[in-house]
Amino acid sequence: MEVNGYKIGPIANLEGANLAAADLRGANLASANLASANLKGSNLSNVSLKDTNLKGANLSHADLEKADLEYANLGNANLKGANLRDANLVWAYLKGANLEDANLKGASLQRANLSEANLSEANLKDTNLKGTVMPDGTIHD
Repeated sequence: MEVNGYKIGPIANLEGANLAAADLRGANLASANLASANLKGSNLSNVSLKDTNLKGANLSHADLEKADLEYANLGNANLKGANLRDANLVWAYLKGANLEDANLKGASLQRANLSEANLSEANLKDTNLKGTVMPDGTIHD
C-alpha cells in the first residue's frame, strides 16, 4: 500500500485470526494480512480485499458478493460454497484454492491464476475468464 508516496506494510495483521461468522460488510481490508484466518460463514459483501493476503484462509460458505479481491492472494484458500457473485477477482492468485460449489456468477476473473484449483460444481455463468490460467494450466481466451 502507498500513502503520500510512501510504501507501508499491511494495514492490519490478522494472520490466523478467528473471524468465523463475522459481519464485515463494506469494510476496507485492502492490503491486510489474513493468511490462514478463519472467515467461515462471514459476511464480506462489498468488502475491499484488494491486494490482501488470504493464503490458506478458510472462506467456506462466506458471502463475498461484490467484494473487491483484485490482486488478492487466495492460494490454497478454502472457498467451498462461497458466494462470489459479481466479485472482482482480476489478477487474483487462486492456485490450489478450493472453489467447489462456489457461486462465481458474473464475477470477473480476468488474468487470475486458477491453476490446480478445484472448480467442481462451481457456478461460472456469465463469469469473465479472459486471460485466466485455468486449473489444467491452459489460458482461457
